[in-house]
Amino acid sequence: MATTQFSLTPEQQNLFDHADRFAREQMYPLSAKMDNEEWWPADFMKKFGELGFLGVTIPEEFGGCGMSLLDAGLILQAFSRWNHALALSWITHENLCTNNIYNNGNQFIREKYLPKLCNGEWTGCLGLTEPGAGSDALGSMSTKAVLDGDHYVINGGKMFITNGPVADICLLYAKTEPDRGSKGITAFVVETNTPGFKVAQKLIKMGFRGSQTGEFVFEDMRVPVENVLGKVNEGHRVVMSGLDFERAVIAPLGVGVAERTLQLSIEYAKTRKQFGKTIGEFQMIQARLADMYVWVETMKTFCWQVLADVSEVDETQAGRGEIHARTAASMMYCADMCNKVLDNGVQIHGGGGYIWESEINRLFRSIKVMEIGAGTTEVRKMIIAGELLK
Repeated sequence: MATTQFSLTPEQQNLFDHADRFAREQMYPLSAKMDNEEWWPADFMKKFGELGFLGVTIPEEFGGCGMSLLDAGLILQAFSRWNHALALSWITHENLCTNNIYNNGNQFIREKYLPKLCNGEWTGCLGLTEPGAGSDALGSMSTKAVLDGDHYVINGGKMFITNGPVADICLLYAKTEPDRGSKGITAFVVETNTPGFKVAQKLIKMGFRGSQTGEFVFEDMRVPVENVLGKVNEGHRVVMSGLDFERAVIAPLGVGVAERTLQLSIEYAKTRKQFGKTIGEFQMIQARLADMYVWVETMKTFCWQVLADVSEVDETQAGRGEIHARTAASMMYCADMCNKVLDNGVQIHGGGGYIWESEINRLFRSIKVMEIGAGTTEVRKMIIAGELLK
């Protein structure tokens, strides 16, 4: 699946510049407080909606903007330069919840939930991972949904849910036929004020602090049958296709963090003096900066190419074949390279980079989530190798 997308069109560049300017002016000032206090700016999702940054990939008839996944990825890249924690919450709402609901929902589901997700009145999350079900999220899932008349009764729990403590809508997966292993799973759109839906705890994280993460517990929660997303017992199809879109569109988060790291490192190398000269005059620092620049540039072009590819794919084509391998590769490469850029960035900053309050330290603590979330690095390698060996 080749593509000729090696640079941005003028329209895409304008979109990126607009998102970058907004993030620098309005998101960046919140980043330190979010990190220091695990604080959440409660009204910010509405601000995203008011300014047209929600429902990016959703048609206008449901309140969206009707743009592509590449456009969404560019917005995420710009946001991540200035406040990666808020950017993570944005893309979780925007893609993992809202875009999945649009791709797999019937007209009733779309009309009921998408407009308020697109205007920011509601915040969305994805409920897949459990305490005992991470990389094997489908096969080890223990949350169960039992049909009782015109409702499903759901019992179980979910863990590590981004936006969980502040979400109004959860795209939830539960086993409806427990004996079918990774199959027999059904997706539901659940309102978090449903009786029996409880936020058990808010989790305190090493990085991406302020982006709210929590644990859910469900106790005899009754969900109407009309809230099934897709087909009963075929939730695995929703998961697998959604993961390809998710990996492709989350990869730019690492690009934005890496770009900011390079910018900070260049500025520091030009001003920090040792032995009577700026450290940027030393060849070993220059070598690190050169490596960081190459890694950032290759991250950008690769993830843009994959986003352009996946923008031409629908939910019936995702989850298998070359696009399955390419989306896993994009996420893996961007996570790996972001790790390398951040490691070099902290080294250039020296002792100052090791101090918690510094911006470079805040960025450095974001490393591991991108190597774990949306399928670990190990799972991504299994996907790539599996497709190559078919």
